[in-house]
Amino acid sequence: MKPALIEISAYTTEVVEVEIRASVEALLTGINGRYRNTQEAPNADEYDQYRQMEPAQLREAFRPFEQTLVSGVELRADGTPIVLKIKQIDIAEKGYTKVPRNSVITLEGAIPRNTLSVTWYYPMAFGDHATRVRQVNVESEEYHWSSHQWVKEDVPTQPFLLNEVFSKPSITEVIQTYTVSGFQHIVPLGLDHILFVLGIFLLSRRLKPILLQVTMFTLAHSITLALGVLGLIEISPRIVEPLIALSIAYVAVENIFVHKVSALRLPLVFGFGLLHGLGFATVLTEFGMPTDDFIAALVAFNVGVELGQVAIVLAAYFGVAYWFKSQELYQRVVVIPASLVIAAMGLFWFVERLEII
Repeated sequence: MKPALIEISAYTTEVVEVEIRASVEALLTGINGRYRNTQEAPNADEYDQYRQMEPAQLREAFRPFEQTLVSGVELRADGTPIVLKIKQIDIAEKGYTKVPRNSVITLEGAIPRNTLSVTWYYPMAFGDHATRVRQVNVESEEYHWSSHQWVKEDVPTQPFLLNEVFSKPSITEVIQTYTVSGFQHIVPLGLDHILFVLGIFLLSRRLKPILLQVTMFTLAHSITLALGVLGLIEISPRIVEPLIALSIAYVAVENIFVHKVSALRLPLVFGFGLLHGLGFATVLTEFGMPTDDFIAALVAFNVGVELGQVAIVLAAYFGVAYWFKSQELYQRVVVIPASLVIAAMGLFWFVERLEII
């Protein structure tokens, strides 16, 4: 007996079809792969009688077995069973009776558009089976076949992932996902980057030079972020992470001794931005990047990071700096204490990330 060949097609129209190419005669008699020769089966005579039937006769003989088939198999979408019904049964012509004829049983059901994976169960009582899955994007006329899984035990298949075509996110979803991810990497997850931005902010109470520095920082880290994600530049996190911490401490200490933005501040921030971009690249590489919409995802992530940084600056400005009329008072009450705290945190992280204690 040959294994049943099963092809599952998941369409973006939220329809799933299961084509089972199997011997209807074997299904009716329970003769499966454990018999090397069908004559070894106790009901071999019944099997031979079915083999002699014309397609219309065999179709009628199979009708009472339909519910048994539908109840026995199981297709799951992300762990949830899909209700299947028989759509069509095509019985092969009788042909040479010494060779098993494979008929085609087509089942149909509904599958949610956001399904990420499917599993298939075909009872061992029906025989072993080789199964593969096709994802079909009806709108773009794209499709993708999985490799076969040959199951010889009474267990479901391993999950078939549907992320190549069926559940591949649209470019709008990619932009939304990576913009949110970039923003969240700053607020609330990026405490070190928050402190660096605050360190930039504290040197001046004027929004224009602050936003100029933040934009320069974003431009710089966008460069190394892109190079890092593309694999064109790679520096060990054991080097990058301590240096990021040291950059935080540096801008904070500078705020204590320098009272206005100098001509060297922008190149300095740009240099530190290149460093921070390598840290972003590590995070984004772990998060994963879409193959088809790589540029859109990269730009969206940077936009999210910039929005997060601007949100911090605006919150700090209108929450604190805006209310101080005296620069001297602001320096004494806000800049120096806050910079000392930021510098202490940066130095602590520097030592901690060196792993010397």
